Amino acid sequence: MSSNCAVILAAGQGTRMKSSKPKVLAEVLFKPMIDWVTDAAVAAGIDDICLVTGFKHELIEEHFDGRFRTVVQSELLGTGHAVMQAKDFIKEHTPGNVLVLNGDAPLIPEETIKAALDFHIAGNNAATVISAKVENPFGYGRIIRSKDGRLKRIVEEKEATATEKIVNEVNSGAYWFSSSVLLESLEGIVEKHDKKKDKAVEYYLTDAVEVILEKGLNAAAYDASSPEIVLGANDRVQLQQLNDIARRHVLRKNMLNGVSIPCADGVIISPDAHIKADTEILPGTIIKGRTVIGSDCSIGPNSLIEDSEIGDGVVLNSVQCYSAQVKNGAHMGPFVRVRPGSVIGENVKVGNFVEFKNSVIGSNTSVAHLTYIGDTDVGSGVNFGCGCATANYNGKDKSRTEVGDNAFIGCDTCLVAPVKVGNNAYTAAGSVITEDVPDNALAIARSKESIKKDWVNRKKPYRWQK
Repeated sequence: MSSNCAVILAAGQGTRMKSSKPKVLAEVLFKPMIDWVTDAAVAAGIDDICLVTGFKHELIEEHFDGRFRTVVQSELLGTGHAVMQAKDFIKEHTPGNVLVLNGDAPLIPEETIKAALDFHIAGNNAATVISAKVENPFGYGRIIRSKDGRLKRIVEEKEATATEKIVNEVNSGAYWFSSSVLLESLEGIVEKHDKKKDKAVEYYLTDAVEVILEKGLNAAAYDASSPEIVLGANDRVQLQQLNDIARRHVLRKNMLNGVSIPCADGVIISPDAHIKADTEILPGTIIKGRTVIGSDCSIGPNSLIEDSEIGDGVVLNSVQCYSAQVKNGAHMGPFVRVRPGSVIGENVKVGNFVEFKNSVIGSNTSVAHLTYIGDTDVGSGVNFGCGCATANYNGKDKSRTEVGDNAFIGCDTCLVAPVKVGNNAYTAAGSVITEDVPDNALAIARSKESIKKDWVNRKKPYRWQK
């Protein structure tokens, strides 16, 4: 095989995160950091990826469900050692170029990956280090250049001289390598350490760059001109900082695309969400996953939309919507919950305190308030009065209810599934419907009213009557 590939380092435990999960599964805008990195690589045209895992590697493997190759770094002996675990994978892509990324550095964009590859190929480089200039370089490896601007070496913080520590161009931890040269330089790292006979041997990828330079091959640093690409997260404080930066970027991108966000307080939008122009996002609104929202919508305030498809001209006021579809012109809220599998039709009107579960609601239907509709297929033009419910679960099985077009469900009606209400049929208020209602019929299912005259005077007065 001869193609470009990527090796992503994802073995860190992240002890300071104080999490039971691998560090790379910590989320930025509800999306694991490792997903930001793999998505950037794939968007840059590299979909053949090997993940170097370690701590609880099975969780990462389960997360990707076989989408990418994985290898395990059983001992954490440095970034060079991590890449060594992927040697067989890299051999399969020789000749070619291999991208190395850190799985906990989520802010590197596809544009930087592409531009660095172009730079790498144009310079006929054996290695290209992606660098960035930062305001505070403490803790990062410094990019030391010669007078003519060429890469001279990468020096770590603890080994840097006072002069070198002033340098603000740092190593991002992302690289492009010639696959064959990388394999040779990894062997060179091992030989160098064997000669030194270090007691605690650690192999770093910067050592591979040093070996390449010593051989007289081309190695260069590509300045990405973005300090954010070097940022990672070792604890929850740094993770919050990444969230804050990513949140600002996503909001700005949406606003430049025509989305109105008059006040960004509490607004969080997934990087994978797509929102069309002329839609307004109001304060306190959270949009998660791969949600798609049409144009001319008003979303919020205080709405939560997750992995859902929202049509044009939809109003969602204090609505929670999960893995559902809301079609054009629907008006919902406040205090509405739409659970997975539901489809809300065009121009449907939903009032306060209504819940839908795995139901299909036809166009122009009205569900005013205080109603639960579960496992139900509702036609168009239906009216639900206040306090209605579909009894879809008998303690063992769940059954569906069917309501025909233009039916009228009276207040406080309970539809006990499986049951069907026909087209243009009515149910009287307070009814418990257990049998099918034919088209154009009225169903009354309640006991006859009984009046007990002078009942109050025969009883002791209640407290409020004193």
